[in-house]
Amino acid sequence: MAKMEKFMATSTKQVKAIARYVRMSPFKVRRVLDQIRGRSYREALIILEFMPYRACDPILKLLRSAAANAEHNEGLERAQLVIAEAFADQGPVLKRFQPRAQGRAYQIRKPTCHITISVAEGNRE
Repeated sequence: MAKMEKFMATSTKQVKAIARYVRMSPFKVRRVLDQIRGRSYREALIILEFMPYRACDPILKLLRSAAANAEHNEGLERAQLVIAEAFADQGPVLKRFQPRAQGRAYQIRKPTCHITISVAEGNRE
């Protein structure tokens, strides 16, 4: 934890990418983001490739987008990138109804989330 705080204090430029309205629960996305936060770009790619969760696909796509933003817009090297921030906020909930016995209606909540990943240049020790 101290290394991460030290990294955050010395980091100069953060580049981020945001995916909005992802049709997935933010709770399920956060358990994947917790695994890659603070790691290098290459380590995170390897972890996301082999994790068995459905949330890995949009996160992997977003991480590649953040790296492309850093490379194209700021001229940073992909090999030097570290994931500075990774979080998922709750988006709007789609409410649907399922018919049930005796004329009742059962509410089904379909959650969405907004995923944000920030990368910065730095050597992870």
